[in-house]
Amino acid sequence: MATMANPTRDDFAAMLNQTLGGENEGFEGRVVKGTVTAIENDMAVIDVGLKSEGRVALREFAPAPGQKADLKVGDEVEVYVDRVENVHGEAMLSRDRARREAAWDKLEAEFSQSSRVEGVIFGRVKGGFTVDLNGAVAFLPGSQVDIRPVRDVTPLMDIPQPFQILKMDRRRGNIVVSRRAVLEETRAEQRSGLIQSLHEGQVIEGVVKNITDYGAFVDLGGIDGLLHVTDLSYKRVGHPNEMINIGDVVKVQIIRINKDTQRISLGMKQLESDPWEGAAAKYPIGGKFTGRVTNITEYGAFVELEPGIEGLVHVSEMSWTKKNVHPGKIVSTSQEVEVVILEVDADKRRISLGLKQAITNPWEAFAEAHPVGSVVEGEVKNATEFGLFVGLDNDVDGMVHMSDIAWGVTGEEALSLHHKGETVKAIVLDIDSEKERISLGIKQLERGGVGAATADGSKLNKNAVVTVTVLAITDGGLEVQAGDDGAAGFIKRSDLGRDRDEQRPERFQVGQKFDAMVTGFDRSKKPTFSVKAMQIAEEKQAVAQYGSSDSGASLGDILGEALKARQNS
Repeated sequence: MATMANPTRDDFAAMLNQTLGGENEGFEGRVVKGTVTAIENDMAVIDVGLKSEGRVALREFAPAPGQKADLKVGDEVEVYVDRVENVHGEAMLSRDRARREAAWDKLEAEFSQSSRVEGVIFGRVKGGFTVDLNGAVAFLPGSQVDIRPVRDVTPLMDIPQPFQILKMDRRRGNIVVSRRAVLEETRAEQRSGLIQSLHEGQVIEGVVKNITDYGAFVDLGGIDGLLHVTDLSYKRVGHPNEMINIGDVVKVQIIRINKDTQRISLGMKQLESDPWEGAAAKYPIGGKFTGRVTNITEYGAFVELEPGIEGLVHVSEMSWTKKNVHPGKIVSTSQEVEVVILEVDADKRRISLGLKQAITNPWEAFAEAHPVGSVVEGEVKNATEFGLFVGLDNDVDGMVHMSDIAWGVTGEEALSLHHKGETVKAIVLDIDSEKERISLGIKQLERGGVGAATADGSKLNKNAVVTVTVLAITDGGLEVQAGDDGAAGFIKRSDLGRDRDEQRPERFQVGQKFDAMVTGFDRSKKPTFSVKAMQIAEEKQAVAQYGSSDSGASLGDILGEALKARQNS
């Protein structure tokens, strides 16, 4: 090279580049091999083949933080060339950077293959922990430490263990790892292997891990099975903690295994004898048994006959007389009751029970105590458009149809004669125990019922002329009776005759008999009679038969002819 008289700055840079460039070009930013040429104090002098050597702190060669580096002259090491030459003329080298670069290369290869990597948790940061992956520092989120939340991570620190890389960005220097993913994968492998070794019907021991309202989870040695509350016992179980507690060692039977979802259903009651075997023979239809009320619903009550066997008493079978009431108003939980077996279906594990059948049918009891024709007394409970309901013994009701309330009046008029709360007497007309019906009659108690109004057996109807007997004489009139054993009624003073002189009650005597006409019935259903009305009716009939207004005959002549005809007949 020719010597320059006055070299410029550019000429000097070109000469330096010519001197150092060639063989040193491309060294910066690379990991290269070098040889330890000397150890001075805490520094190692390393020759990497450049014009100048570099210095690296001995601590960077330590196998772990706090440990001493095992390095001697002549050892070959890998370092990272940060710069070919610094202001002191030395190469800028780094063992840590070389380790990190090598680690990143390895991690990227393992990340692409979804392989596990080994690391050590060595520090805490906000939201998680730092992990040393053989030189590269990764972030371990708190949620990725374990399958379940871990309160103390200290036992997991400074221990080599496997991790799964979730995300990495070399340009930004970010790596996110998970310990939980490794545990879940390992657990899944263990579960798969354990499930393959289990079979339905197998009896196995487990530990109760958790209890919920619907059952308990039992650890079978690496895999959990669900023990549903209905499979704890044949008897009714309100909550699983009534039978088991967390930590209990229990013997269970595998009921079902779903290998696709890896779910296992367990049972404890399957290890006991089934109380429903032979239930139909043990609980025959019509048999009476004592049980305990275990549950009450809107539609009935459940009664436990023995542990594991419950029957339902439907609301319709709870009481003979209490209709449309809540079962809780008839029985209470834990109450001992007597029931009758109505139906048994052992296949469906159902027993129908009757509560009212265990006591006497009140309609049958009433029929025995009060046969047809008996007179009863009760309170009018309700009045409907067709009759009256009367309360009788044993909380049963009888009905008086409106046609059986009173004689000689319409049904509507008869209903108006009585009101709710009134006490009445009635005669039993008919009893139907199966249909729970009792028919009553009030008018049948009145003397002069159908066919018994008069001595000759004729009916006591309005406008009928009957022979009456004086029972009593009052200032207002006469109390009389139709025939010898007919209905008792009253003749008002003004109805004793057409003439004033005939309207004197004192002209009659007790026991005297005479004819009178039935004019109607009072509010107490007693007939009212009138001599006056009979006389007027007879005059009208005589005029029609023996004379007319233009015949020239007097009223006296007409009546005389009528009386004569009556006497001759």
